Amino acid sequence: MIFNRYIISLVVMMGCTITSLAGIDIKQDAKYIELHDSMRHAFNSADSARFFTAVKNLEDYVLTQGDLHVYYTQRCNEIVFLMNTEKIFEAYKAAQQLSKELRERKLDTEMYMAINMMGHIQRYCGNKESAKKSFLEVIRQMEQYGYYESMPPIYMNIVNVEMDDDPEEAIRLLNKAAEIARQYAPDRVFDIECRRALSYYNQGDMENFEKAYQYYKEGEAQGLSSVSGRSLEIYHLAYLGKVDQAVELAKESMGDDESGEIVANLYKNAGRWEEAYEAQYQNMIANDSITTLILSNSMQGIENELALYDMERSAAKTRTITMAVIILLLVLLILALGYIMFSHRRHMKQLGKAYQHALRSDNMKTIFIQNMSHEVRTPLNIINGFAQVMTDPEIEQTPQERKEIAKMVLKSTRTITRQIDEILELSINETAGWLEKEDGVDVTALLKKLVKENLENLNDSVTMMFENHLPDGFTMSTNRSHLSRMVDILLDNACKYTAEGSITLRASVSDNPQHLTIVVEDTGCGIAPEEASHIFERFVKLDTFKEGLGLGLALCRQLAIRMEGTVALDSSYEGPGARFVIDIPT
Repeated sequence: MIFNRYIISLVVMMGCTITSLAGIDIKQDAKYIELHDSMRHAFNSADSARFFTAVKNLEDYVLTQGDLHVYYTQRCNEIVFLMNTEKIFEAYKAAQQLSKELRERKLDTEMYMAINMMGHIQRYCGNKESAKKSFLEVIRQMEQYGYYESMPPIYMNIVNVEMDDDPEEAIRLLNKAAEIARQYAPDRVFDIECRRALSYYNQGDMENFEKAYQYYKEGEAQGLSSVSGRSLEIYHLAYLGKVDQAVELAKESMGDDESGEIVANLYKNAGRWEEAYEAQYQNMIANDSITTLILSNSMQGIENELALYDMERSAAKTRTITMAVIILLLVLLILALGYIMFSHRRHMKQLGKAYQHALRSDNMKTIFIQNMSHEVRTPLNIINGFAQVMTDPEIEQTPQERKEIAKMVLKSTRTITRQIDEILELSINETAGWLEKEDGVDVTALLKKLVKENLENLNDSVTMMFENHLPDGFTMSTNRSHLSRMVDILLDNACKYTAEGSITLRASVSDNPQHLTIVVEDTGCGIAPEEASHIFERFVKLDTFKEGLGLGLALCRQLAIRMEGTVALDSSYEGPGARFVIDIPT
């Protein structure tokens, strides 16, 4: 992950710089070349003091030449540098300021620069869909104003977003980037084809990978270079069976921090699972350290903003009330972020204990450690990223933007809460004693409420229906909380695994003896017969890419047993999808 961030940022800088030099005379200016080289060297060495001095000198010189296009390109390089040094809060503020200046100067032809920067910040904060929309808007504006020679790097940005989720779409975008590059920017074709080689390797297409590698070597012999060249050399060694040499080259050329993900990938493809796990574990530790650093930097930025607002309040009494409200909000945000950090550390300690216990009892629990680390960190990163956005009151946000941010934060919070609740409920129910029941529980009202709460989790092409076959006024003596939790787990699973079609919740009651039967039926991906026997076991996930820890169905069965009932997968259901049946004595 660290390595990917660096490569992405470097591609941004290269794309902006090449764009700024296309077709302008300043690239021949000796003074410009000298200042630009000084800035580039400081950028590559990550020397903040040198970089900001060098880039300021370059910007001042470009302004004296009257070239605003090149000037704002260097402003983009500042944002890229801040991202590389994990200062996302500062990078976001710089991108907002850039966008504001471009609007004020009515430089519509350069607005794509600010949008491009926001796309990278959004991706860094985990909002892939918003990042993709930003990059597509950049391409639209480039087409509008004729910046075709600079479009391939933007397509490559979208490729990086799509590669994990939709490899076929990523390949299509690679082809589009190559097509445009051949026509308008031939010097970019080599780098695009080298990136394609990495895609072949990750997809296991070794025949095409070897052909692409030979293409790279031929280009290298002609003096061409690519940001993917170092990775190609490493993967080619692994392709030749020299995995240990490939690992050593990765660590030597990239450093231990940046090589973690590649090393884990090399061991995994070689089938060396124990070493792959250790490499991935070390990479996760490094990523957590970076996340903590980003959070610390962001909190420092908030504290600086508080001091600034205190000074402004004393200078302008008319803004006292407004400033007081803003300061209160910022304090609450700081407390919230502090609580998130404390909770995160506490949960990681709990995970460490669970992992040690898992090693002694069951190999399946190692999967739990990996899933929990990923499932908790991902929503925390999203909350962290949007918290940074909301802490700057100078940033103007539309009601729709605030609504979307709040929706993402609430969704991530619910995800974390649901996961922690599942763990705690399993533990509590293992040792719980007598089950408390409540008389007169209105089952129909309870089920209608659950359907309403789960509507927001549906995909756009899915409908949810409630078929009620219970008698009018039907009530029963039961544990309302446990019954609600069981049905909610099944509805949540149906929402996650149903991409289109419908989800049906059906309730009925039988006589002799009297039993309440609740059915959850969907048209999703279904469950293979060979998987049906153990889906109620702990930590079992049929799709590792879906959210969750694999505890929901295990908890559902535990609750059913405590209520002297059953929950089961209906093996007679022919689909499409799956049908789960809850049977509880009334």
